Amino acid sequence: MGNIINGKEIAKCLKNDIRKFAEDKKNQGSRVPCLATITVGQDGGSIYYVNSQIKLCKDLGLEPKHFSLDESITEEELINLIEKLNNDKSIDGIMLQLPLPKHIHEKEVSSKINHKKDIDGLTDINLGRFYKGEKAFVPCTANSALELIKNTGVKIQGKRVVVLGRSNIVGKPSAQLLLNENATVTICHSKTENLKEVCKEADILVVAIGRPQSVGKDYIKEGAVVIDVGTSSVNGKITGDVIFDEVLEIASFVSPVPGGVGSMTTTLLMNNLCEAFKENVY
Repeated sequence: MGNIINGKEIAKCLKNDIRKFAEDKKNQGSRVPCLATITVGQDGGSIYYVNSQIKLCKDLGLEPKHFSLDESITEEELINLIEKLNNDKSIDGIMLQLPLPKHIHEKEVSSKINHKKDIDGLTDINLGRFYKGEKAFVPCTANSALELIKNTGVKIQGKRVVVLGRSNIVGKPSAQLLLNENATVTICHSKTENLKEVCKEADILVVAIGRPQSVGKDYIKEGAVVIDVGTSSVNGKITGDVIFDEVLEIASFVSPVPGGVGSMTTTLLMNNLCEAFKENVY
């Protein structure tokens, strides 16, 4: 039986630092960092994640502003909103929740966010700097997965890592972050041949495919560290990509959903918000 990686506990210290930062700003007569979140449509995973952001913002003494947009909104209207928030000096961070409806080009719209307010690392500027090894905002979900792995105490350097999923917001940046830790990284996807066999070679497996309960013990090497990044809504319950109880019997460490990556992700997002605030205060 493996160990459960408790993202909530790991995030506690960082939350205390952020809370103190907000309190200090209030005591100094300053405004506090403000996060603008944008959702388009009614994607279950997106709504869950944004609600978590808003709740944590309030708990830490930060200011949330949520813009819930109808799925029928045009790309031009969405870009106009983003540009308005870019120019709003009271907004420090902008979080555009993905996925967007099919008629909206995610890359085109995301690139319109001011890179100084792009606290989840979606813009071409931040992504380019990140992949070049320069200072940048890093996609928070990928960074959260790395932090959970580090917290296990398992040495990453030299380990065989498999990232299951190749999205620009989780899979690819997760692979890069782990490469930066000197792991040997393989990225798998829907076209990968002998997928189970490849995953079963991994000392560390990061699962980010958005297919609930799709990865069972037949994908897992005994003693592996398994990070579940999936957040799908199933019958009103947020569910991960990993069959948790089954995988826990084989792995040494498994992150749960909820209570794993998501708990850490929102905290890292708020930390980035505070960093953006320091740069954006006029």
